[in-house]
Amino acid sequence: MDLAGKKIILGLSGGVACYKAAELTRALGKAGASVQVVMTQAATQFITPVTMQALSGKPVYTDQWDARIANNMAHIDLSRDADAIVIAPCSTDFIRKLAQGACDDLLSTLCIARPAHLPLLVAPAMNVEMWQNPATQRNVAQLATDGIELLGPDTGAQACGENGMGRMLEPAQLLEQIVASFQPKILAGKRILLTAGPTFEPIDPVRGITNLSSGKMGYAIARAAQQAGAFVTLISGPTALDAPFGVQCIQVQSAQQMHDAVLAQVTDQDIFIAVAAVADWRVANASAQKLKKDGKDGSAPILEFARNPDILATVAALPKRPYCVGFAAESENLLEYGEQKRLRKNIPLLIGNIGHHTFGKDDNELILFDADGHTLLPRNDKQVLARQLLAVIASRLPR
Repeated sequence: MDLAGKKIILGLSGGVACYKAAELTRALGKAGASVQVVMTQAATQFITPVTMQALSGKPVYTDQWDARIANNMAHIDLSRDADAIVIAPCSTDFIRKLAQGACDDLLSTLCIARPAHLPLLVAPAMNVEMWQNPATQRNVAQLATDGIELLGPDTGAQACGENGMGRMLEPAQLLEQIVASFQPKILAGKRILLTAGPTFEPIDPVRGITNLSSGKMGYAIARAAQQAGAFVTLISGPTALDAPFGVQCIQVQSAQQMHDAVLAQVTDQDIFIAVAAVADWRVANASAQKLKKDGKDGSAPILEFARNPDILATVAALPKRPYCVGFAAESENLLEYGEQKRLRKNIPLLIGNIGHHTFGKDDNELILFDADGHTLLPRNDKQVLARQLLAVIASRLPR
């Protein structure tokens, strides 16, 4: 689990977005974190401590003078073994307190008294006019100067009925950002372009040829790269997956569309990772209308095939090519076919797997082929494998 063993203090200040903190608490717990909730008195007007206690499994603290702490110093003791403090929602007033060093309740005092090494992440939540107010923006700038990390905000419909910037990120987005805060920034500033998912080659307007790729491995790599500090562009075939937060996602359907999108984006990229299961052939005589059964015997139409462009080989042949990584899904003889493909594509690193053992699943095992031979990354969750793979890639980039 992404946050296994992590101790998170989740602070709630006053705002309608407190309802999202309930779902965030559950998500943090499912990710393996231990969650200690601390609420301001204003937050208790929007959601009860009883609810947050039930979801976190721990008593909720609201009072600076809570006698449950033996020395009556909750503002000191609660943070000393924590791994991070997350304020979600963080109101306009609470941003002001953090920026000015004001501490007149348990949560603000706890934040000001935290150890210098303890990360503080805040998720702003407020009306659009409050967010845009010059005083708020001055305070937000001060938070960044002080090393406090902002998670959002987002733009969209607000509880007041207005629309604009100031909406708190959704719990799933916050979770990704919290996970990212713990990841080493081994790819900071790097630009990564990758493909993911299957392609779909039309036979007619309602039928086509595709494969069983779910896109999970490619999306996991995109997510891990963003969390490692990279600027990530993901070109995806048809999947049922949500784009990872903070990743530019371009949706395509066919291999030709993916090829064109890659070439439009590849300039100035540092790394290209071709994860997508791209169809080798397309239907050359695809019909503009739905094909009907012909005659009484219902004979099948005759399909003619043409080769699709080789996206990875095209990128690898560019005069100023990025560091290229390919993927190969085989059904047999992976060691032989994997190395042959790496040499044929003229790339430094190729990742192989047995396709029918991994398509659609949450785990995988990978074999890394390079000039020195091959190395196994043992079966694990795809998100874990993604981080392991990116660590290998980062270690091989030219300095």
